[in-house]
Amino acid sequence: MGKSFIQEGEVLTFTAPTGGVTAGVPVLIGTLPVIPVATVAQTLPFEGYTCGVHSVPKLGSQAWTEGALVYLDNTNHHFTTVSTGNTRAGIAVAAVGSGAGETTGIVRLNGCAAPTGA
Repeated sequence: MGKSFIQEGEVLTFTAPTGGVTAGVPVLIGTLPVIPVATVAQTLPFEGYTCGVHSVPKLGSQAWTEGALVYLDNTNHHFTTVSTGNTRAGIAVAAVGSGAGETTGIVRLNGCAAPTGA
């Protein structure tokens, strides 16, 4: 490793925003989609995943196809294929239907901050 290397970067330490964070519930830190490892009160440090493949909450009314672009709806803390008003987070790894009970999807987080709707 080079002299400038610090860490791999899949899990990073952040400061919990207003309202704190809940383990497994996605949140934006700036424009970076993050999945917290633990539940932490606001202003405290927490570790969160910025990349990797994760089982995440999604709208039951929305079907996903493999490779579809996926966005984080930070207001409702779920993932969606709707770009408008949401932040690009990665891709759907598996297809999932649109049934009312199909509220979980598999996403590969891209690990990059992105502007809303990008």
